[in-house]
Amino acid sequence: MEKIVLKATPRTVIGKQVRALRRAGLLPAVLYGPHMDPVIVSLEAHASSRILAHMTASSLVTIELEGKEYPALVREKQRNFIKGNLLHVDFQVVSMTEKLRTKVGIEFVGDSAAVKEFSAILINGLEELEVECLPQDLPERIVVDITSLLKVGDAIHVRDIQVSEKVQLLDDKNEMIILATSSYEEPEEEVVAEPVEEPVVIERGKKEEEEE
Repeated sequence: MEKIVLKATPRTVIGKQVRALRRAGLLPAVLYGPHMDPVIVSLEAHASSRILAHMTASSLVTIELEGKEYPALVREKQRNFIKGNLLHVDFQVVSMTEKLRTKVGIEFVGDSAAVKEFSAILINGLEELEVECLPQDLPERIVVDITSLLKVGDAIHVRDIQVSEKVQLLDDKNEMIILATSSYEEPEEEVVAEPVEEPVVIERGKKEEEEE
């Protein structure tokens, strides 16, 4: 795995004053972890944004701060709703010798014969999987090949996923990841009401009374 390093500097500016940092081309961020107090820092905005754009929540990055390196995961990226630029980043510092549990996104690849030949519709059951491993063994994404979906009714479950022996999948093995289902909806059966027999009214006695 390629080592990605982002250089950070300590900051004391917080709250609304961070706007001045952004105008100066800096990106506010915070480092936190189980064995440290949170540390607020700033990064060079342009270079950091370019690197972070290609990183997922399970991507490992090294934050260099005052001569010390902190391996970390990108936990949250806050963006400007209109412009789309980064406003703030949260980094979770991890230990390279301790296993961690986290969720990794699923990437679907390939073409399904069920879609091509039978016009099936693919329904996603899961979009990410929970894993346990050392930080250096954490995959950025889990690739799922859908070419095995040959006909309507075929599905891929957690038990079908192959990952490194260094990575343990924690989701239920019978959990469905993706399913090829029919796009044809059977018309609803028309319900025909059965004729209701009219009640027989016996009027003989009444007529006899009228005739008397």
